[in-house]
Amino acid sequence: MSIILIIFCVLAAITLSTAFLTIFTRNPIHSAIYLVICFFSIAGHYLLLNSQFLAIVHVIVYSGAIMILFLFTIMLMNLNKEDEVHKPRVTRLGAVVVFCLTCMVLIAIFINSKPIVGEYITTGEDYQSIKVLGRVLLNEYMVPFEYASILLLVAMIGTVLLSKKEKSAK
Repeated sequence: MSIILIIFCVLAAITLSTAFLTIFTRNPIHSAIYLVICFFSIAGHYLLLNSQFLAIVHVIVYSGAIMILFLFTIMLMNLNKEDEVHKPRVTRLGAVVVFCLTCMVLIAIFINSKPIVGEYITTGEDYQSIKVLGRVLLNEYMVPFEYASILLLVAMIGTVLLSKKEKSAK
């Protein structure tokens, strides 16, 4: 086995295990730490694909900025076990049904997908270049790029509103 395949298998194992630990860990701080490790291992996958710029941007944006926002959210919400509201059985059953339906749809899409047959036509442009990547992002994908920024803004406003303590009437 080549060294690249071994590194890929190790990174894949780290990514999958930390992703599952992120979901199944009860402590939100531990969950956030596992998510950071998962983000770093995904950056390792980018490096294996010879995409150094995307790996660095991934580390800066996701592992840095967004995880800081998550940690502030967790700290501001002051999650305690005794304050935790127990979900009714109908809500849990609905979540399980939606999860199963989503899994079935994804499996059906995977089974019915067909590989691309034929010659792959390339344009010859190097998308590793920051100049080309910036031109593509800010010309062709400007609207989704702006939607992502609006989504992050709405998430920050929602975090502030959720963490705001209501004044008690005295």
